[in-house]
Amino acid sequence: MRVALLEDSRVDAEILTQCLSQAGHSVHLFGNGNELTAELRHESFDLLLLDWNTPGMDGNQVLLWVKTQHNLNSLPVLFITAEDHESNVVTALTNGADDYLVKPVRCRELLARIEVAVRRTNLAAQAVQRVLTYGDWHFEPHDKRVSFQQQEIMLSTKEFDLAYFLFANMGRLLSRGHLLECVWGISVNIPTRTIDTHISKVRTQCRLFPENGLRLVSVYGYGYRLEPTPTKE
Repeated sequence: MRVALLEDSRVDAEILTQCLSQAGHSVHLFGNGNELTAELRHESFDLLLLDWNTPGMDGNQVLLWVKTQHNLNSLPVLFITAEDHESNVVTALTNGADDYLVKPVRCRELLARIEVAVRRTNLAAQAVQRVLTYGDWHFEPHDKRVSFQQQEIMLSTKEFDLAYFLFANMGRLLSRGHLLECVWGISVNIPTRTIDTHISKVRTQCRLFPENGLRLVSVYGYGYRLEPTPTKE
């Protein structure tokens, strides 16, 4: 998963990053709440981990901001903080946080709590590829095969991975950076036009048109969203 971590303590940030990275997650560290919200305006993540007391916007202010954003309000949010006051826990959970952990955090417990929070928001499916059917589209990830109305569609491996990822995140706005990490690989550096070219091919080959009940929307300066559309009767 792509994780945004708000933590201004270098030591705690290193411990949490190591824990998450060893579990296969991609960690993006922010030491300032304002920097995180600025990034969230044009980048997407699978999970937010917030400290309570941070420079700029504190963790609770970030949480409140996230819950007012249409494309972010279902994003799982966990607090990892030294603040163990009951009032803070109640405030965080009331404002929409999924969990609240007090430092020091045990790595295995953190990973388990993350799994529960992500499962609760139905995002866990993207972590493990499985056979996926949506309407007239059917994906066989092990063979990299996809069909529409029982007719096989010819896609390259990367085009298949991109199409599968979009379908697994139906209705969710995904940034170009998110697509780069999850489809092309975390460390890869390719021009954004490569993503746009693959998107165009997937849209055409997979028949992602409103008359078929789906459309692949481009959001300027952010990324793409695959979403259902009502078909005309």
